[in-house]
Amino acid sequence: MITADALSVQFGGTTLFSDVSFSINETDKIALMGKNGAGKSTLLKILAGVNKPSSGNVSAPKGTVIAYLPQHLLTEDNATVFEETSKAFAEIFKMKEEIDALNEELTVRTDYESEEYYKIIERVSELSEKFYSIEELNYEAEVEKVLKGMGFSRMDFNRPTSEFSGGWRMRIELAKILLQRPDLILLDEPTNHMDIESIQWLEDFLVNSAKAVMVISHDRAFVDNITTRTIEVTMGRIYDYKAKYSHYLELRKDRRAHQQKAYEEQQKMIAETTEFIERFKGTYSKTLQVQSRVKMLEKLELVEVDEVDTSALRLKFPPAPRSGQYPVVVNGLYKAYGDHVVFKDADMVIERGQKVAFVGKNGEGKSTMVKAIMGEIDFEGKLEVGHNVKIGYFAQNQASLLDGELTVFETIDRIAEGDIRTQIKNLLGAFMFSGDDTTKKVKVLSGGEKTRLAMIKLLLEPVNVLILDEPTNHLDMKTKDIIKDALNAFDGTLILVSHDRDFLDGLVTKVFEFGNKRVKEHFEDIKGFLELKKMENLREIEK
Repeated sequence: MITADALSVQFGGTTLFSDVSFSINETDKIALMGKNGAGKSTLLKILAGVNKPSSGNVSAPKGTVIAYLPQHLLTEDNATVFEETSKAFAEIFKMKEEIDALNEELTVRTDYESEEYYKIIERVSELSEKFYSIEELNYEAEVEKVLKGMGFSRMDFNRPTSEFSGGWRMRIELAKILLQRPDLILLDEPTNHMDIESIQWLEDFLVNSAKAVMVISHDRAFVDNITTRTIEVTMGRIYDYKAKYSHYLELRKDRRAHQQKAYEEQQKMIAETTEFIERFKGTYSKTLQVQSRVKMLEKLELVEVDEVDTSALRLKFPPAPRSGQYPVVVNGLYKAYGDHVVFKDADMVIERGQKVAFVGKNGEGKSTMVKAIMGEIDFEGKLEVGHNVKIGYFAQNQASLLDGELTVFETIDRIAEGDIRTQIKNLLGAFMFSGDDTTKKVKVLSGGEKTRLAMIKLLLEPVNVLILDEPTNHLDMKTKDIIKDALNAFDGTLILVSHDRDFLDGLVTKVFEFGNKRVKEHFEDIKGFLELKKMENLREIEK
């Protein structure tokens, strides 16, 4: 059991949270929730031993292994994928080397009666007991199994890690963590750079093979599938629910309703008591009653109502100019980079007003198809963009295309038209830009902040085909809901490249699956597609 006791954190006079206590049991699967800036990542870092609290402490039994995957990695690039992942066993290799070296020393020493000799024997015994208590490990097979689960092919194993994007390097770090079999795994946004199959593999691992887990994630389906307990950080304190995320939302709603009722009753009582004091404070016969009521008010512990985001902002895309009946038609498309064929004989018809998803493993051609539609790459075959099509495009690198010299407010103010001009502050607030944030220059923003700003820009341009490539990676659940509502109401055509099942659910009605150099059309929504995939896999096992 790991215990956090009376943790407090202050930054420059501001209290992030105070007197926070909780325990993590052996098999707990915990979602750490709260709005952006509430202190979730800070709490995770304290549990990981990366940061120190202002007061309080974290205690764990001797030998407890806590593994932490941060949101942003600082990795070195001096090894292959297989070598880097094998570093998970560094401690075991070190132990074996030390045992071998000490045994070698015992064979050459002759001072059998000396204290030094006895110390070496003791050390060898201690290490050997530890080493041989670890189940016999075929570490190469373990590394291979985890890397394959994370979506790496055998051909990737000997490639340098420097050839991989940040998302793939994140998976290497995650593989190292999973191989250490830690007592507690701390994960900060682990699914941001994963495709649906890798997320499903990770879910299965965390539920069936991991011990205790604490996760911060904006992927609602992921959180619901793996956790059974929710700790919410809000207004400097925590609430602990023995419930998964979707149930916690209902319980929190009830809690707020009770708080609101208690708050209103207390305010009424305070008003009546204050009125009595004012009315009779000069009346001799009521002096004792007045004094007792004054003391009661002084000692009264005020009921607080947890903050709730009341900005019921409804985002709306501008009306889509009418396009032709078929905005995108693809026939026999072929694309290769050198010897590597991305896809061949790809066919696709997207009708006006359809909302479709591109899904499949990373590297199977989803973003390549988007680039072909955008006219950014050469290809063989036929691809037609329909009459009067105006495309709004959100790429994963969209953030880098912003003007770094403008402020956040100026970036939006320059393109906003009509009624929305009076709503710019609210719009920015919905995307977590409030107060001084709006006057920051774009060049000082983090990657996540730039992504959110690029998303707002897209919301303001009149287009009839929206292409969004992983739009939800840096958005919290509330912001994702706002965007999802806006996309549902969008009257144009939508192409979504995403691994976020919860975001796709109820939004897209058709799925194009990329894999094995093919593009396969599925006429189901995302739930139907996933059910179908599981059935296909079962049939393959039966074969």
